[in-house]
Amino acid sequence: MTGYDPRDPQDFAGRHVTVAGLGVSGVPAARALAGLGARVTVVNGSDGERERAQAAELAELGVTVRLGDGETLPEGTDVVVTSPGWKPTSPLFLAAAEAGVPVWGDVELAWRLRGPDAAPWLAVTGTNGKTTTVRMLASILAAAGLRTAAVGNIGVPLVDVVLGEGRAEGTTYDVLAVELSSYQLHWAPSVRAHSAAVLNLAPDHLDWHGSMTAYAADKGRIYEGNAVACVYNAADPATEDLVRAADVEEGCRAIGFTLGTPGPSQVGVVDGILVDRAFVENRQQQAQELAEIADIAPASGKPAPHNVANALAAAALARAFGVPAAAVRDGLRSFHPDPHRIQHVADVAGVSYVDDSKATNTHAAEASLAAYENIVWIAGGLAKGATFDELVRTAAGRLRAVVLIGADRALIREALGRHAPDVPVVDLDRTDTGAMSEAVREAARLAEAGDTVLLAPACASMDMFVNYNKRGEAFADAVGELAAAGH
Repeated sequence: MTGYDPRDPQDFAGRHVTVAGLGVSGVPAARALAGLGARVTVVNGSDGERERAQAAELAELGVTVRLGDGETLPEGTDVVVTSPGWKPTSPLFLAAAEAGVPVWGDVELAWRLRGPDAAPWLAVTGTNGKTTTVRMLASILAAAGLRTAAVGNIGVPLVDVVLGEGRAEGTTYDVLAVELSSYQLHWAPSVRAHSAAVLNLAPDHLDWHGSMTAYAADKGRIYEGNAVACVYNAADPATEDLVRAADVEEGCRAIGFTLGTPGPSQVGVVDGILVDRAFVENRQQQAQELAEIADIAPASGKPAPHNVANALAAAALARAFGVPAAAVRDGLRSFHPDPHRIQHVADVAGVSYVDDSKATNTHAAEASLAAYENIVWIAGGLAKGATFDELVRTAAGRLRAVVLIGADRALIREALGRHAPDVPVVDLDRTDTGAMSEAVREAARLAEAGDTVLLAPACASMDMFVNYNKRGEAFADAVGELAAAGH
């Protein structure tokens, strides 16, 4: 598609576009492309009842759907649009490369479909904290009176957003808060954000990217072409390295966020106050108060350190867009975190029960464990190739006891034996969904008044549950049973 004009959607008319994968992003992409006059073929490896239903709906729009074969490139394909999870080594993409056919992700397609007066993007990526930060950012932008939405990897397809799906006719956005995964960034070479943040970097999805170097490089793509600010984590030098490596517009600034006292061109914390030394007239000598830490506290207790960091990153992006300080405070006050992210479930017999089922890797679990003292930790699931020595070594002093569940629990048990040998461990040799009730009962038996029973699995959930949401719901149900039994 050489010469493609991103400001002319009709350029797709008559083009043969292959969409790789039915799903959250594949179906909207196929629907949008068909609406623009493209000849669309969707290829999908699985051929189940759900996929057949989706295929039938798309067929009514003139889309051809090929189920059971996601490897063969349809003849005459001009461009492939892929769902984020498909690996770069997939035979379909190898065939596309051999044929000289470009491969775009859903985010790349959305970027190219924007109109001439499209809303700028404030983009966020990182191993952990993306969704919370993007939702905080959208809340701050809305508090400033801006028309905005939290979109992207957060579950709202960008293709639908840029084409106006789901909005009242004639309405537009002033700015978008965009969550981008490493998968999406890999396939989005043209995206150029107004400002962007990389929250943190830790090993994750290495089976997809092939190496930590490749994973970091894909995360770093979010900074390419930034116009105003590249926001990085001052406590994570790898994020600053990505800023240094990026090719940005002239005048674009590096802005750090820190849980400590900020230096010039940073946002940080002073005596419980979030302060800005980046977007003030004299950043060498002045600071602007943005909010209090208490303004980002959850419904119960004080915010975990990593959520303070998320708030600082969101504030930096909002300030880069010109949002006043008062809107940062108001936006953080009105923000409510999604379920299963350090969510206080209940207090039973003086013990606090906290659901952080979203902690699906060691980096997220480490941040969660750091937020509490005297923890009975419920952990385990699918390790995805992770190792647990550093996590256990860091958390050992906080652990009252550990209850292990899931397919790869032995890896955590072995790390506990090496680095926390005196911590009691209950190893539940079960991978059925009912194991959560037993895990909570065991945790309650081991906990003392003032302790926190923390579900922070450090693993994926698919060995036992459909997703981390269902795992968190099972935990909450089990805590409810415990409370009803009068424990």
